[in-house]
Amino acid sequence: MIQIDDTIISLDVFEKHFVCDLNACKGACCVEGDSGAPITDAENKQIESLINDIKPYMRSQGVDQINKNGVGVIDIDGDLTTSLIDNKECSFVVYDNGIAKCSIEHAYLDGKINFKKPLSCNLFPIRIKEYDDFDAINYEKIEICEPACNCGSKLKIPLYVFLKEPLIRKYGNEWYEKLIEAANLLDN
Repeated sequence: MIQIDDTIISLDVFEKHFVCDLNACKGACCVEGDSGAPITDAENKQIESLINDIKPYMRSQGVDQINKNGVGVIDIDGDLTTSLIDNKECSFVVYDNGIAKCSIEHAYLDGKINFKKPLSCNLFPIRIKEYDDFDAINYEKIEICEPACNCGSKLKIPLYVFLKEPLIRKYGNEWYEKLIEAANLLDN
């Protein structure tokens, strides 16, 4: 483990290689699992405030689910997550040539909203557990991401490099520069 400011980072974040390979996994992280994407109360409110701009990008099943249950729901573990269609795929999933993608991100990329997508989605497969005094930053190894691990290994791109943008989104540039320094020390 490496400590930077008030974060404790698993060595896997430095050592594992990772680059999403959507052609291989088909966006399985948006449709697999037992609950939706973890979201914060603030993200839930932000998505709710933008939902009218997001709905045109959504499938009718997702819109129906949001209208019925709301953007965020409490899952079996008591966590706030995005709602699911048929207890399987995220309500915000849209398909592009058979690949699951995010309707929130589509609206963002088209300049309709200023929110990219929930941070937990942007950071996946990194998971952050917030404690009173620190954040624990861990790599979540799951089988559906094996193609991404293989792709990252071929390209020699560490997880923390692949996820630079969302890590900066969460912790800022100064923190990320410290992360780079730590990675360089680990390499020596």
